[in-house]
Amino acid sequence: MKNLTLENIADACHGTYHGDESKMGREVAGVVIDSRKVEKDYLFVAIDGENVNAHKFIPDTIERGALCVVSHEDLGDTDFPYILVESTGQALLDIAKLYRDSFDVTVVGITGSVGKTSTKEMIASVVSQKYNVHKTLGNFNNEWGLPLTIFEMNEEHEVVILEMGVNHFGEMRRLSSVASPDICVITNIGVAHLEFFKTREGILQEKSQMIQDMKNGGSILLNGDDDLLSRMGPVKGVTPVLFGTSEGCQCHASDIVPMGLKGTACKIHMPDGEAFDCLIPTPGAHMVSNALAGAAVGAALGLAVEEIKAGIEAHTTLPGRNNIISTGSLMILDDCYNANPISTKAAIDVLDMAIGRKVAVIGNMGELGNNEKELHREVGVYAARHGVDVLCAIGELAKEIAAGADGAPGIEVLWFATKQDFLAQMNSIIKEGDNVLVKASHGMWFPEIVEQLVKFS
Repeated sequence: MKNLTLENIADACHGTYHGDESKMGREVAGVVIDSRKVEKDYLFVAIDGENVNAHKFIPDTIERGALCVVSHEDLGDTDFPYILVESTGQALLDIAKLYRDSFDVTVVGITGSVGKTSTKEMIASVVSQKYNVHKTLGNFNNEWGLPLTIFEMNEEHEVVILEMGVNHFGEMRRLSSVASPDICVITNIGVAHLEFFKTREGILQEKSQMIQDMKNGGSILLNGDDDLLSRMGPVKGVTPVLFGTSEGCQCHASDIVPMGLKGTACKIHMPDGEAFDCLIPTPGAHMVSNALAGAAVGAALGLAVEEIKAGIEAHTTLPGRNNIISTGSLMILDDCYNANPISTKAAIDVLDMAIGRKVAVIGNMGELGNNEKELHREVGVYAARHGVDVLCAIGELAKEIAAGADGAPGIEVLWFATKQDFLAQMNSIIKEGDNVLVKASHGMWFPEIVEQLVKFS
């Protein structure tokens, strides 16, 4: 891997090299934190999990052919090279920074309370019309995932799109200082992780740290429909470009026409005054915002409007993220990867576009702090007011969702203590021709519900 000799790695992570000094000039072939993924000449960074001491797997990694190990434990005299550091987690970030700086690439950094991954996918779809793109895999957006994404870069890549997710103060600096973005995109400032940030202003403070680490001469692209972001002034001498549905945004949409689960038609107006009609192929009002983010990044990177339009219309979704599955018997809106109040209400809006009976299967939403019950109840009220015919709430917190909808006209409300309880009764609830939304926080493991719905007949 470019520039990743053992000597450079030890210097980058302020570690002490132990072992055969004749090997210090050798480059590693890969960097991993999972001992099972070690191959010949790889570097294994031993990061301990909550319940697992990764250092106990070091002998296995050497047998698999690892060239060197990074450890925060003194391993004593060994017959293999290792680098002793104070923190292997910090070392992983330091090594990723060394590797990122070895490439002359344009980095697009994305953060926000919700919509980071779907925005990343839309931006990648647009930018790939002109450039060779590397992007965060799935949601590998934390202090382990971001470095692992960077280590997958190679000489062919021209633009790297990095998603950055945080839930505690100080985390963004550790990520953005590694990423050193050229273009900063913030999707919104919502209520996710209020348990830790306390206020939306606290979330804004943490998310906007990414801009402080932006390279000189970079671009700042903000969602102008967000009340906090729309008021942000110049940072580091750079005036933000706003994208949104308001004409006050330099990149905005007009003539928005929902096309049901087929998507949304609209006209997109670019910062330079050009405009074009397009069909965003994924349903949901939030996808208009994602498309505008993609258009704004495309403009910043010099794409022609024809390329931007083609990228938006070529966009596809990921499993678990606003993914429409047609089984012949059902239309399933698979949005079960994660959930918070904003994203759940957005998913209900998408379900409301469907033709036919609408069933919402919604589970607990995590990390909402002291107001978690009230925020769940608000989702139930929202479901009752926005076209849901049957609400299936699953989980202890989701009991509040059921309470919020209970008694409203035109909606049948069911509550289940567990996912298994719902699955046991699912076939008596779901009917052929239904449109079914599946949404919950990741820990609820709702993909199993999607799997069973796909089998429904």
